[in-house]
Amino acid sequence: MEKTFNTLIDSFIDDEVGIADNFLSAALAAHLTDNITALYQHQKLLAAGTGNGKLVVHDLLVRSDKIYWLDRKHNNVHENAFFDLMDEFVSYLNSTCYTGITGYEFHYTVYEKGSFYKKHIDQFKQNGSRKYSMIFYLNADWVTADGGELCLHHKDSKQFIAPMLGKSVLFKSNELEHEVMPCTKQRISITGWLKGN
Repeated sequence: MEKTFNTLIDSFIDDEVGIADNFLSAALAAHLTDNITALYQHQKLLAAGTGNGKLVVHDLLVRSDKIYWLDRKHNNVHENAFFDLMDEFVSYLNSTCYTGITGYEFHYTVYEKGSFYKKHIDQFKQNGSRKYSMIFYLNADWVTADGGELCLHHKDSKQFIAPMLGKSVLFKSNELEHEVMPCTKQRISITGWLKGN
């Protein structure tokens, strides 16, 4: 895994955005996709909001995705395998880049047809613990006409990343504004944050 970890880290250092393919194995990605599909079919995903705690706001003109938080307490073997992988990555990141990451949080994300998320940053005004944002895409056979790109707003340019199966993305939570463009079919991912004090 070190080669994949280094690809993600090195591209982040070079371009402010780390991108790597196959961070999740094909088998683990398939199992996690099955998890999301089952949860969605049983209506376990809830409308996502902006803000945190008592300040959460649900505004479908800003954000229209649905989410379900991953947790080791679920005792799901595939979620726990994902967490084991993240533990390995965080340990590697801390030992090679001295980032001081002490925890993380992740959720499944489903964008239904027509859904989007307007431009924002991933840092709360009242809580600066989110240091790095990470996204793992789980969309097989995604094509340009499906939309749903991650649009990253750099100082003088925009960067578009298609949410294709196997692609992972890393960027600073408090620096890079980004948005999810409207999609023309269901779009799924795991989204989360590496956290520090």
